[in-house]
Amino acid sequence: MFIQTESTPNPATLKFLPGQTVLEIGTADFPTAEAAKASPLANRIFATGNVTGVFFGSDFVTVTKAEAANWDHVKPAILGAIMEHYQSGAPVMEGEAASGHTAHDGGPDEEIVLQIKELLDTRVRPAVAQDGGDITFHGFDRGIVYLHMQGACAGCPSSTLTLKMGIENLLRHYIPEVIEVRPVAA
Repeated sequence: MFIQTESTPNPATLKFLPGQTVLEIGTADFPTAEAAKASPLANRIFATGNVTGVFFGSDFVTVTKAEAANWDHVKPAILGAIMEHYQSGAPVMEGEAASGHTAHDGGPDEEIVLQIKELLDTRVRPAVAQDGGDITFHGFDRGIVYLHMQGACAGCPSSTLTLKMGIENLLRHYIPEVIEVRPVAA
């Protein structure tokens, strides 16, 4: 098994590509080792030490290291953990984890919300996934769109710029009702 790695805009985060499907549907974010209980793969990665976050996409695993740790020391252990996991035949997730998508909320802004979600799914999420992350919709209220950055995007020095200059401008261009985009914590 050959696992490729790619850097991300966040220097504390690396994207690992195992050459196999990681998640069939959606994404999974594990900001702590405690949150990783439902995933044998995430548990193995956290067990290597110096890992502060794990994120799964369809064909990648994004890992965030502790600030004081050096990738030269952390990366080989993570590669080993991913390889051991896939060789063991264990599932990536125990049970079926829900995807990060939210349901329709109805209400007077439902049409705007559907447009926002469509733009996020077709134009934003694929680009963010290239950098080893994801973005989820958390609400729309009085012209303000609330989004949550995950994976490599969480804590990335350029995430504020991505939200403000990229996503906000895109949404405002296509949906005049959007005034601003704000980040939210999980």
